[in-house]
Amino acid sequence: MEQPSIRSYRIRGTRITGPQQSALDKYWGIYGIDYSITPIDPAGFFPNSDQIILEIGFGMGEATALIGRDFPDTGFLAVEVHKPGIGKLMARIEELGLSNIRIIEGDAHPILQTMIPDQSVHGVHLFFPDPWPKKKHNKRRIINAEFLKLIHPKIKDGGFFHIATDWVPYAEYIQEVFAASPLFTGGLVERPEWRPVTRFEGQGITKDHQVNDLRYFKS
Repeated sequence: MEQPSIRSYRIRGTRITGPQQSALDKYWGIYGIDYSITPIDPAGFFPNSDQIILEIGFGMGEATALIGRDFPDTGFLAVEVHKPGIGKLMARIEELGLSNIRIIEGDAHPILQTMIPDQSVHGVHLFFPDPWPKKKHNKRRIINAEFLKLIHPKIKDGGFFHIATDWVPYAEYIQEVFAASPLFTGGLVERPEWRPVTRFEGQGITKDHQVNDLRYFKS
């Protein structure tokens, strides 16, 4: 399947450190899930988990690892397009001795289209997606009406979609997109205690960036 022509992520440098590459080479067979054009069985990867969460764009995996540690009875399918972050998270998974995180490398759009079955995840995490602040780039934002239509059937009835952003105009835009859709209900919520403050978020806070959490439920 071809990659979408409009990407919702930046093409960052592919520079990867020795330890990150070593972790990729050593642990992909344990924690990685190869891209496929046929659906996977998420429950099969987490037979002992009470629920399964899909995380889109985990960056360097700092929050993913900590949440995975704090919620051992939840399975996490983590999607990321950049190899350095994947290697970093794999090393952290091994360091913490976690067995409830699996990683899929690639763009979320084709992964959702081909790999994730309908009614297969209890919730979705999208933490600090690229806000594409320039108006001419707004169309690259991952949250739009088409994306809601794509992800809605993947979530179990009553499941949730939790988003965090430190760009206020993006938070306002997200609310507008969801308000125009009949697929979800919800809005701004207090920052949940379970979501750890990562270095990235901390840097934004020191710059007086206002962090907004938004939580929507499948209608």
